[in-house]
Amino acid sequence: MSASAKRIPSGIPGFDEVLYGGLVPHQSYLVVGSPGTGKTIFSVQWLREGVARGERCLLVTLAVPPERLASNVAGFGWSLEGVAVADLGPRPGDQAPGEYEVFPPSEVERTRVWEGIYEAVRANEPQRVVIDSATQLRFLSADEYQFRKQILALARHLAERGCTSLMTFEPGQLEREAGVALAADGIIHLRLETSPDRVIGIRSLEVEKLRGSDFHSGRHPLRITSDGIVLFPHIIEQVVASSQSGEQLSSGLAELDALLGGGIEAGTATIISGPTGAGKTSLGMQFLLSAVASGARGLLCTFEEPLESIYARCRSLGMNIDPALESGALAAVGVSPLELYPDEFLALVRRAVERDGCQVLMLDSLRGYSLAMEQFGSLTAHVHNLVAYLRRKGVTVFLVNEIERLTGDLMLTELGISYIADNIILLRFCEQEGRVVKVVACVKKRLGDFQPELRELRLTDQGLAIGPKLGHLRGVLSGIPHTAPRS
Repeated sequence: MSASAKRIPSGIPGFDEVLYGGLVPHQSYLVVGSPGTGKTIFSVQWLREGVARGERCLLVTLAVPPERLASNVAGFGWSLEGVAVADLGPRPGDQAPGEYEVFPPSEVERTRVWEGIYEAVRANEPQRVVIDSATQLRFLSADEYQFRKQILALARHLAERGCTSLMTFEPGQLEREAGVALAADGIIHLRLETSPDRVIGIRSLEVEKLRGSDFHSGRHPLRITSDGIVLFPHIIEQVVASSQSGEQLSSGLAELDALLGGGIEAGTATIISGPTGAGKTSLGMQFLLSAVASGARGLLCTFEEPLESIYARCRSLGMNIDPALESGALAAVGVSPLELYPDEFLALVRRAVERDGCQVLMLDSLRGYSLAMEQFGSLTAHVHNLVAYLRRKGVTVFLVNEIERLTGDLMLTELGISYIADNIILLRFCEQEGRVVKVVACVKKRLGDFQPELRELRLTDQGLAIGPKLGHLRGVLSGIPHTAPRS
C-alpha cells in the first residue's frame, strides 16, 4: 500500500509520521507492552480521535471495570463519552466456590465472553474497536491452537464489518503464543526501560509489523503527558550538500569577516571550538545577533550556562541583545540535563524552523548536549541527524564545542565530530609577554576561501575586537609562542 493511500489518523502526536500517515484501515493490531507502559492510554487516545472524527467506537474491557477505567482517564481530562463500552470482565458470582476445581475457565466463561464480543460488535457497528486486554482471551482457550483459531476468526469478522481494531497484549504471553503475532496485521510495542546507569526511565514505541505498508523502523521515544501520549519519531535525515547560493552571513566585525573570506556561507554548519573561557559563546552570539540584525530569525539553545548568564555577558560586551529578545526575532531555550530525549530536542528544533521560521541556530555546547543525551545512544549519530536536518532546511548552525586542554597539542574536538562541520573556527590561549591572550583562527571552510592566519581576539565592553595577524610569533597553537627570527 502506498503512503498516499487512505489511513486511519491515530490522534497521537508523532505516531502517524512513523506510519506514513496512520494505521491501515480494516486491519487488526496488537498493542504490546508490560504493565505501566501505556497500552490503555494509547488505546483510549486512539478511540477519542475516532469520536472527534464522528466515527462509531467500541471499547471491550475484559479486566478493568468501566467505572475504574473512566476514573483513570479522567486524570488526562478525558471522558469515555461517545465510546460504547462492553464490560465482559469477571463479575461477582461468576465463580462459585470450587467451580474451577471441576471445570476449566475455558468451559465456564468462554461462551459468555466470546459471544459478548460478537454481540457488542453487531449492536454498535463500530469503525474503531479496542479489546483490552486480549491476553485475558488466551486464558479462556484450551490451547494455543484454539486461541489462534478464535483470534483469526475474530479479526476476520471485524475486518468484514469494516472495523479497525487494537488488541492490547502482554509481551511475555505473546512470546509463548507466537500464533497471535502471525494472526495480527500489525504489532505496536510499547516499552519502559531504564537508562544504562539506571538514572532515568526511557519510554519508547516500536512498530514491529505493519502488513501492507512501510513504516519508520526503530524505537521512537515517547512521553505520557497531561494531554496523553506524545511520540517523537526517530527519523534518519538524508544527508544533503550544504547551500551554495553564495549568500554569506556577516559576523558584524570587518576583520573577522575578512579572516573568513567574507563571512560564513548561509546554510552551513560551523563548529566554534576552544577551551573554557576562550570566548566561544561570545563569538557565537556575535554571529547570531548579527544575523538577527540583518533580518533573520534566530534560536539559541543552551545545555550548560543559564540563559540569564549569557544575556548578562552579551550586555557587558556591548551586544544589543534585548531588542532581539523583546521582538521575538531571537528565541532562546535552556535545556536541563536529562530533560529531553534527543529526538524530542530535534522536534523542538523542527518546530522552530518549520513553524517559527528560524534561519540561524546556535547550540551551546556540544559537551553539554553530550552530557544531556548520552543516556540515549550515540552522540555522533544524533548530532549528525540534527545537522543533516538543518542543512536540508537551509538553516545556518553554530555548534559551540569545548575542549579541555588550555594549551598543548592541537585538537579540534574531543567528541570525534569535526567531520560534520563545513567550517571550523578555533580559539586558543597563548602566553605573550607575560600575559594570557586569546587567539582566533579559521582552520576549515568547505565552500569558500579564507585567510589561514592567527589573530588576537579581545573581549571588551565595546564588543569583540580582532587584532592584526600574529606574524611575529611562532608556536602560538602550542600555547607557548616564541618570536619569529628576523629575515
